[in-house]
Amino acid sequence: MKYYSTNRQTPETSLENAIVKGLASDRGLFMPEKINHFPKEFFDTIDRLSFHEIACKVAEAFFGEDIPKQDLDNIVCDTLSFDCPVVEVKPDIYSLELFHGPTLAFKDVGARFMARMLQYFIRQNGAGKEVNVLVATSGDTGSAVANGFLGVNGIHVYVLYPKGKVSPIQECQFTTLGRNITAIEVDGVFDDCQRLVKSAFMDNGLCEKMTLTSANSINVARFLPQSFYYFNAYARLKAIGKADKLVVCVPSGNFGNITAGLFAHRMGLPIKRFIAANNANDIFYNYLQCGVYTPKASIQTIANAMDVGDPSNFARIIDLYGGSHEKITSLISGTTYSDKLISETMRECFEQTGYTLDPHGACGYRALKEGLQPGETGLFLETAHPAKFKDTVESAIGSEVTIPAPLAAFMDGTKQSVPMSSDFSDFRAYLMSI
Repeated sequence: MKYYSTNRQTPETSLENAIVKGLASDRGLFMPEKINHFPKEFFDTIDRLSFHEIACKVAEAFFGEDIPKQDLDNIVCDTLSFDCPVVEVKPDIYSLELFHGPTLAFKDVGARFMARMLQYFIRQNGAGKEVNVLVATSGDTGSAVANGFLGVNGIHVYVLYPKGKVSPIQECQFTTLGRNITAIEVDGVFDDCQRLVKSAFMDNGLCEKMTLTSANSINVARFLPQSFYYFNAYARLKAIGKADKLVVCVPSGNFGNITAGLFAHRMGLPIKRFIAANNANDIFYNYLQCGVYTPKASIQTIANAMDVGDPSNFARIIDLYGGSHEKITSLISGTTYSDKLISETMRECFEQTGYTLDPHGACGYRALKEGLQPGETGLFLETAHPAKFKDTVESAIGSEVTIPAPLAAFMDGTKQSVPMSSDFSDFRAYLMSI
């Protein structure tokens, strides 16, 4: 399958090149030339399939033209060494728990899949070549990517994160690893980190010196496999008779997660509608209201992984629906919540149901409580374990949050990071000196 740029100013390319390049030379994001559609029969019996079986079929629809089936199945099964269960929070509202992977965040799925895809292509065609992965993080991406690529031969990862703007536990998960992982502490916000990464890809001198790719959701191998758990969630709800009139609410920052869900919908997954739940960074919410996209500086909130002022994957959403505001708003609605409302939601949910939300999942849960219509079933994505935001959650619910053993192990490590300004010339000089 060929991949084109959302800016359409550069020739189509192969899957391997799209993954290795990460970003098209015209600064656009890669998109597959076609989206395969599953027949109705697939969804009639999907509840009889396991998560692995479903994911293998979806992966084949995306990547089957480029990777032999057995190799692709091995990549999928190695990626999904954990479950993504659907849990009832209250009647007709369910949580898709995406925090059961190694770093307890949804990005474990995409990061692990991309690491294995990249390693596959290096083994096939790039013996002796080192690939340098640049990733900007507002929290969970850095830990998921770092741990997904840890110890992978031929790959070095540079995690750029905003100083003082990720939780201490999140920071421990990518600054204590060493080996082939380097953490870069940027004096700025997430948008500065993302700008540095994109600027590096566009720098001819850097690209001549070293092979660069991205592991953010701008990379097709990062965001496409996130569609796996949408299909699996539908199957699990169908098995209990709750899949009709399904409304999926996605806590949204850089919009890779909801874009994966929109791809699943285009492949035939029977989702009635989507809700994009924002924190105070309401850029997409405002676009839905007026049809004008106006990026702005990000605002720091307690749902820090969603602190994005210029979501990269907005370009993919626009491309997917031909730039039609009408088509987008017919399928997607939006909400935006202050820190105060997010805290209140965590407290109310805990007191009323006993379920502990993280700040991001709280946005999704509240949007469903406020916007679910009679007869609909709501599913929100619980994107990270509450313990990753221990102080914030405990302050909201008035109860202790137990730190799981994997997180505690990260906290015992020693921080190793490289301080960096938000000036691209400094970042460029650092990479050129390697």
